[in-house]
Amino acid sequence: MSFASTNDLAEKTVSFDELGPGLYAYTAEGDPNSGVLVGPDGVVVVDAQATPVMAKDVQARIAQVTDKPVRQVVLSHYHAVRVLGASGYPAHAVICSDATRALIAERGAQDMDSEIGRFPRLFRGRESIPGLTWPTHSFERKMTLWLGELEAQVIHIGRSHTAGDTVVWVPAHKVLFAGDTVEFGATPYCGDAHFADWPGTIAAIRELGAEKLVPGRGAALLTRGDVEEALHQTESYTSDLFALAREAVAKGHGLKDLYGTAMERMRPKYGHWVIFEHCMPFNVSRAFDEASGIAHPRIWTAERDVEMWRALEGAQPMKSAEARG
Repeated sequence: MSFASTNDLAEKTVSFDELGPGLYAYTAEGDPNSGVLVGPDGVVVVDAQATPVMAKDVQARIAQVTDKPVRQVVLSHYHAVRVLGASGYPAHAVICSDATRALIAERGAQDMDSEIGRFPRLFRGRESIPGLTWPTHSFERKMTLWLGELEAQVIHIGRSHTAGDTVVWVPAHKVLFAGDTVEFGATPYCGDAHFADWPGTIAAIRELGAEKLVPGRGAALLTRGDVEEALHQTESYTSDLFALAREAVAKGHGLKDLYGTAMERMRPKYGHWVIFEHCMPFNVSRAFDEASGIAHPRIWTAERDVEMWRALEGAQPMKSAEARG
């Protein structure tokens, strides 16, 4: 058996939308997005793409609007598809939250192998990856970047998609680069999520009052109404799935039973979203773990990926979370 994503081979059309003076969204029809902030002395990129080769396309778009170099890269979280392209920029600084750096140390190597195996198209030019991306700077809760007189707040907003989720907020223009805390028309990947905390993180994002937003996946959002719709979509999906998981655990149902129920109940509402079929086995597995009391997400490895996929998508039974350790 192969992952659903291995059949996703079509190239995506890239858009490069201006959100405000010097603020841009690099989006690709549901593939991972990047943000760009242009200052008088250099450029900040939010999320590096998956490989140095893929980072070149982001820089080609940047070159259309400025001749300034990329000086800083901000990582919204640790996942390989977001960070492994960082070496492709002439950046002086790679910035992430302390929590994200800890996750890179704990599981970055396993995650790299896991993600490349799951979704090969998203790692075009993977031979150009020199190894793990390590930050040069990390912070606990919040730091500020100044692009001339423009303030960009880098905020560890709260646990949701991962424990280290970071957003970049430009208050002068009410623009938010949200990473995978928010998706739009795309299935949130929840394999390393903290479901119980995600609603609080969404609430913290709402309090910022963004009028334009770059989600982790999906089109750039250029109106307050679209921003709210994306927040609602993300909150609805994650809350619906976690409610099903808690119900299954309370009734003593197993993981495969939960997976069948979740696919039946959630496909009518969310099945048309990007990467739904790919994400659901990983998402259900993590929701079941958290509902079972496993607070710290277990590390995904290439071997665990295959075991889980065969168990849920095939006929092979899967052991309980307790038996797996």
